Amino acid sequence: MASFQAGASIAKTLIPKIGAPGTAALRVGLGALIVALVQRPWRTMPRSWRSILVYGLSLGTMNLVFYMSLRTIPLGIAVALEFTGPLAVAAFSSRRPSHFLWLGLAVVGLLFLLPINLTATRIDPVGTAFALAAGACWAVYIVLAQRATRIFDGSTGLALAAAVAWLMPLAPALSETSPGDLLAPGALAVGLAVAVLSSVIPYSLESESLRRMPANVFGVLMSLEPAVAALAGFVVLGQRLSARDVVAIALVIAASIGVTRTATPPVVDA
Repeated sequence: MASFQAGASIAKTLIPKIGAPGTAALRVGLGALIVALVQRPWRTMPRSWRSILVYGLSLGTMNLVFYMSLRTIPLGIAVALEFTGPLAVAAFSSRRPSHFLWLGLAVVGLLFLLPINLTATRIDPVGTAFALAAGACWAVYIVLAQRATRIFDGSTGLALAAAVAWLMPLAPALSETSPGDLLAPGALAVGLAVAVLSSVIPYSLESESLRRMPANVFGVLMSLEPAVAALAGFVVLGQRLSARDVVAIALVIAASIGVTRTATPPVVDA
């Protein structure tokens, strides 16, 4: 989580220079290249390229809209809103009444975050919409990832999906930024750092973590990600959250912990 959010914080500093789509294209593209060199997915071709295509497009769209949200809202709030995706998947994976109670708690937290009163000084509604869209994409990604593991090895599937995913932000990136700006040494260096911190390291550590602890414990720990994001935003970017925002994030975290402890199957970070 610390690695992922550090990468997201660095990515936010790159957005004003090459745009959110350009930042997403570098992160996904360079991450896909590194993962491909490590996993060498061409050794095992999948039986269903359609699954790979949809899997990759959901991954690419999730990254694109998440970085679009970072243009106008703080990192901690963006992650809290995005986390509604896996929270919803966990809540609706079971029919236990308690899960709807946890979902209601998350909704209360979101009501604190959402810019319902547009006359007040609240978070940007467009950035909010992008973050919620990222959450929806994350939910789709989780469902597709679960299905994909039945078709091909998880690491191979991720490598192939990442190769497709970078196509999603590429066209918007080229429409906003010239290839020369995207391939400038400074942009590539920062993009490589973001790819390593937000893709390569987290995915590797998650795999090792899941080998050593129950998935429900892993899910509970991942529920702390909005708090880690808020801390990263404060330390790296100097972003301050209001007391209302802190309470809202805490409610989303509490709901996520409640759901991941009781959901069947437990949700893991995508």
